[in-house]
Amino acid sequence: MNRFKVLIVIALILAITGCADFVMICSLNPFYLEKDVILLHEIEGKWNAIPLLAKIKPGDKEESPSVWRQADTTSLWKIERFISKESVKTKNGKDSAVFRPMDYYKVKLIRGQADSTEYQFKMVLFRVNNNLYADFMPQGNTLMDKSRFATESYFTAHTLAKVGIHNKKLVVSWLAEESIKDMIENKRVRVNYKWVNSANRLLLTGSSEQLTEMIDRYAGELRFIDWENQQAMLTLNRVK
Repeated sequence: MNRFKVLIVIALILAITGCADFVMICSLNPFYLEKDVILLHEIEGKWNAIPLLAKIKPGDKEESPSVWRQADTTSLWKIERFISKESVKTKNGKDSAVFRPMDYYKVKLIRGQADSTEYQFKMVLFRVNNNLYADFMPQGNTLMDKSRFATESYFTAHTLAKVGIHNKKLVVSWLAEESIKDMIENKRVRVNYKWVNSANRLLLTGSSEQLTEMIDRYAGELRFIDWENQQAMLTLNRVK
């Protein structure tokens, strides 16, 4: 999808959902380079999602409300390595299936005993400076009103999260748009972006090389990005 079409889709999403309070930063290009991609067996399985609240800022009287919606926290998060299936011809001219494990995961938000999929995303794990990150991209999502995650990344764009694995739990913290806006306004980071007036939203347009450099220089520094104080955070608890 080219940039012009992406901007049109953003405006349509706002018209459909009435949502004007996006919190996750989105990018037209992946946040990772292929050389940094990794696989972790322990991340696969089914997980319950519990919202994490951002830390209360000085002067705030109430807790920060959760940005998540019903489907994000009542669905099971099923994470599995994606295996592609291709049809090839044998020497005898017959069709044969070839299965190829890919270097990324499929994340599905499922409900019910039949594991009915409501939302699904492509997730690529990668490391920069020994920190674990995940790049999420939506795949075929249509119902937006019940999921914050789907609404935030409905069009074909990428969101970035830092992932922590602690005591068999996953702590996932998505990079907020406000964090990037603050860094840009204070000239702490140089990255190509586009301000979309119709959506009142910041959209990163830099290359994956530029984004990786940004992560390398700033994402591991608390003074630049406080990953424990982002607006969209979840704890995923494994389901036995």
